[in-house]
Amino acid sequence: MSSEPWHSPLAPSDDAPAIRVQNLGKCYEIYARPQDRLKQTLCRGSRKFYQEFWALRDISFDVSPGETLGIIGRNGSGKSTLLQLLCGTLAPTTGSVQTRGRIAALLELGAGFNPEFTGRENVHMNARLLGLSTEEILAAFDAIASFADIGSFLDQPVKTYSSGMYVRLAFAVIAHIHADILIIDEALAVGDVFFTQKCMRFLRSFSEHGTIVFVSHDSAAVVNLCQRALWLDQGVLQAIGPAKETSESYFAAFYRTQNPEIASGTAANSAPLESGSEPAAGEAAPAPTVSETRSFGSRGATITSVALHRHPAAAHAAFLTSVHGGEDVTLLVQAVAHQAIAEVLVGFYIKDRLGQNLFGDNTCKVYLGKPVALSAEQPLEAAFTFQMPTLLPGDYTIDVSIAQGTQDRHIQHHWIRDAYAFKSLAQTESTGLVGIPMRAIELRPIRRPASTVTSDYAAGAVHAV
Repeated sequence: MSSEPWHSPLAPSDDAPAIRVQNLGKCYEIYARPQDRLKQTLCRGSRKFYQEFWALRDISFDVSPGETLGIIGRNGSGKSTLLQLLCGTLAPTTGSVQTRGRIAALLELGAGFNPEFTGRENVHMNARLLGLSTEEILAAFDAIASFADIGSFLDQPVKTYSSGMYVRLAFAVIAHIHADILIIDEALAVGDVFFTQKCMRFLRSFSEHGTIVFVSHDSAAVVNLCQRALWLDQGVLQAIGPAKETSESYFAAFYRTQNPEIASGTAANSAPLESGSEPAAGEAAPAPTVSETRSFGSRGATITSVALHRHPAAAHAAFLTSVHGGEDVTLLVQAVAHQAIAEVLVGFYIKDRLGQNLFGDNTCKVYLGKPVALSAEQPLEAAFTFQMPTLLPGDYTIDVSIAQGTQDRHIQHHWIRDAYAFKSLAQTESTGLVGIPMRAIELRPIRRPASTVTSDYAAGAVHAV
């Protein structure tokens, strides 16, 4: 290890990162029996009476000021250990951590709380530990209490709190100490939906000026909130890069782990397909073929083409490269089986530019109890017809897959990320990720007195006349 302190502040500089991690590693000594620990102490290192377990090994990365970094990985991959090292609550075995500015952290549930103290007392204690003066705490206390919104429980011992109330109070404190860096573990998973949304709004606001390191099993939250993601597996850094690409690589690896027979989409028996093109005048539109660079699966079947058409499609209709929202469309997925498949399952997701799944469907429910079977080398076409929602203007992609089995239990034969791309040209005032194509929007004045309408609202019986 370096002779320098393992956790130290970075020197002020315009181009200095907010967090710098170099060759970080954490090893635990695992003793089979209690007496082995005593033997290890007495022999003073001349022998080993323990086994080494490396929770993290040789991790290096920087986080820029104002950046939000997501950390993803399966349980036991070292995510929480890494956060504790970043906060300085755990000492590493190797390497160093340097940070710039005040750090606030929300780690494991109840960390930093004294269960015998009231919520009010714990707010004061936590804020003092995070560097606030008594005057600053008093000035911020009302805002903290309002954000936590736990009512009279604020003056009760926290040992009487539910897990959600723990998180409410802890998050309220770190949200009001004017930190430069926020480090947040999976703690938000235990909160109710309204508080989680409040926390996400705060994090988006904080990310405009502060640095966030965020651990979550919710890949949609990571893609939505983070510019980059870091993927850990068994304590080893697997990848770090744009959140969408890193999350998709993690997702594909998870499928391979769950199904060892699944091979990479770039296996030797998979020849790359040519890109589709617009048809010449008078020619039938060929279904666009798909790239194999973002696929995985066991390859009991292969998707050969994906096309989005206006519905109903004319004989020479070209595939859609843009939509406005509200039109009826058909998504055609063509595939070929390479082995006998007893129960075919085909599905799709439509995603925004960040990789968030907006909506999708599959053939499971429609063919439940009446499965479609394929023989080896038999082709298949799946057609999904639906009304395209009103999407915010921008770029969108479609993931498609073919599998064998049911929604809950299946073998993934071929999953292709971003198999098809299109643009939304919607000119709408709708807000949110997906807009509803309205049949009509009307205002109908009610002919009764306002007092009657108010009582009807209370009874849930208001009708326009």
